[in-house]
Amino acid sequence: MNLDDTPARPRLDRALDCLDVTFHGMTARSDASQCECHWGSAEELAQLKVPDVVLHPDLLRRNWEAPDWRDHGAVLRRILPQFARALVNGLVEPLFGMHEVGHSFARGHWRQWPVQQSAAVWEFLHAWWAHTLSSSDPAVPVVEVLALCAEASATLTPWLNTWETLDHRVADRHLAEAVAHWEYDLLGDELPWNAWDNGDAVRTELTAWLVRHAPARLQALDAPEELLHRIRLLDLTGPTRWEDPHWPNHRY
Repeated sequence: MNLDDTPARPRLDRALDCLDVTFHGMTARSDASQCECHWGSAEELAQLKVPDVVLHPDLLRRNWEAPDWRDHGAVLRRILPQFARALVNGLVEPLFGMHEVGHSFARGHWRQWPVQQSAAVWEFLHAWWAHTLSSSDPAVPVVEVLALCAEASATLTPWLNTWETLDHRVADRHLAEAVAHWEYDLLGDELPWNAWDNGDAVRTELTAWLVRHAPARLQALDAPEELLHRIRLLDLTGPTRWEDPHWPNHRY
């Protein structure tokens, strides 16, 4: 399925256009500063104080990655229209995973922004997530977009709820791929990405959701029996789990 052929694509396009309108004219603070030795030049910094100038991809990366802006929210608002389109098109490649982008959103405290601004960000994240689940070959894998959305919003619940309500084979295939990607970490009682906060609670919620909802959907896909056993094992603890005859002999 082509990126632009999914039913959720028009919603995503509207959400991206809304970011363009909502954050048009935004700039970083006039007193924003960074270390020229480690971050970049004064000329590059000056670009953040001029609205709507398209940034070089490497400069865009340095802006969202930097953990020490005095006002990270202002920087995020400045770059968000360009940044969101780069994310959707798979042009953002964090070193360790898309949860790092989620942490950048969290540092910007976007949920505390004025209602129109925070609503535009919420809608972008929801539209991108729905589009990703509906695409057979999304630009960014489902597991990465979920980690980003969960970390950006400090909650896993709405993203799992959306996945649960999408009753079609594409979303189910993504679920099978996600279980295969996550099972090693989850069976070791670890969250499959680095959480900003409350990692144990997020892992517990994700595990419980998979145990409740994944088996029936994966059985309908004729998923491998061993994958179904991995989900069953998630509902066991201690020796009962690793002494089970279907324990995969993972080493931690």
